[in-house]
Amino acid sequence: MNNEIMTARFVAMKVLNQLNLDKGYASDILNSYLNQTEQKQRATDLVFGTIRNQFAIDMIISAFTKRPTKAISKKLLTIIRIATYELIYRPNVAMYAIVNEAVENIKIIAGQKQVGFVNAALRQITRGIENRDTETEKADSTKILPVWFKRGCLFNQAILPKPERSPEAYLSAVFSLPLWLTNSWVEDFGYEKALKTCFASNRTPSIYLRVNNLRTTQAELAEKLEAAEVKHELVGEDIIKLKGAKAISNLPGYKEGLFAVQDITASKPAKAINVKAGEKVLDLCSAPGGKATQLAELAGETATIIATDISPDRLRVVTRNAKRLKLQSLVIVNYDELKEHAPFDHILVDVPCSNIGVLSRRPEARHRLKKETATNLARTQRQILESALELVKPGGTICYSTCSIAPEENSALIADFVSQNCNIKVVQEELTLPSADAPDCDGGYFAVLKC
Repeated sequence: MNNEIMTARFVAMKVLNQLNLDKGYASDILNSYLNQTEQKQRATDLVFGTIRNQFAIDMIISAFTKRPTKAISKKLLTIIRIATYELIYRPNVAMYAIVNEAVENIKIIAGQKQVGFVNAALRQITRGIENRDTETEKADSTKILPVWFKRGCLFNQAILPKPERSPEAYLSAVFSLPLWLTNSWVEDFGYEKALKTCFASNRTPSIYLRVNNLRTTQAELAEKLEAAEVKHELVGEDIIKLKGAKAISNLPGYKEGLFAVQDITASKPAKAINVKAGEKVLDLCSAPGGKATQLAELAGETATIIATDISPDRLRVVTRNAKRLKLQSLVIVNYDELKEHAPFDHILVDVPCSNIGVLSRRPEARHRLKKETATNLARTQRQILESALELVKPGGTICYSTCSIAPEENSALIADFVSQNCNIKVVQEELTLPSADAPDCDGGYFAVLKC
């Protein structure tokens, strides 16, 4: 199939076979294959859907084949996982089509000898499914795997813990999340909010365009999208939600710098700074430049926005994005030259974090998270915050933000920082849990500190 058009399932198989979940990113591999299939959206769904739900998928495979997934070779297991994902999470796709193509793909990559095992495994799973799409409220909670709110895949035997007896274990099994994480969510937010957070963490996240109001308006950009038959929806005053999968670089207005891609939650910290004309603002951890470019747009280019990053390679990405958006007030500065431009009226500190608030958008993260991840990162986050304190003017502000919802990286860190610096006050603080409600959004946190 080197020079042939591949099916979505074949592409997904190639990507997942090459992916190392400990350090690689599926999107990097997937992008190299998308031009070889006419089913780009479906291939993307199969790859990321399988990664997001892998723990639950493996639970189903082991339960019905009576064989641990560790005992199955990676090539065979990948094909079984993709097929199981479709059987459970895509009930509109015919069962026979899923099983038949899985068998054909095994013939191509592993030979005829392996067909029997894969076929038998998938037949055992399909025989265990009683109804691929039914109401969760009417079913035994131990037999139905929720796929979305009030809908799920019903099996003919118990596969899940009882939610009323062990809510943390139930959420962990259903949503393919570490048990320590679901336990902390139940403790921090209560079961109902934890459940919604789990659904949001497993959703296919929407793509939002932040309108560059220096170059166009929401109405004008919407008109261009309409003319190009790109389905969309207006959100607020400066955001457009895409309602269909499209290559961002091919959208009307991309090359002209009329928009940037940014989630609703990610847009909140820059707005909270409330930049005024003549002020000097630093984005300390700016790559890839979403918030730095937003600051320039919000200020109407009447303020000086300085962007830096400790990584020169990542800082070059900020330069490219600023150039595309045609922003004149955004100045890119090497990290080691930063003190020459201090002090600053405002500093945005969007620190590296655990990504616990964006698990749907970064599906590999759930496979790398450890219980100590957030605590370990908090040390680095604190150091970055302290370096910002040395660069801000007396009476200026620091806006600290993460894409995590873990207290260790957010409210607890800020409370401790303020307690150690009595001249600093928290003037605004906001935690946003990931949401699957329309318009859906990622999770995140920010705090504005008056120095």
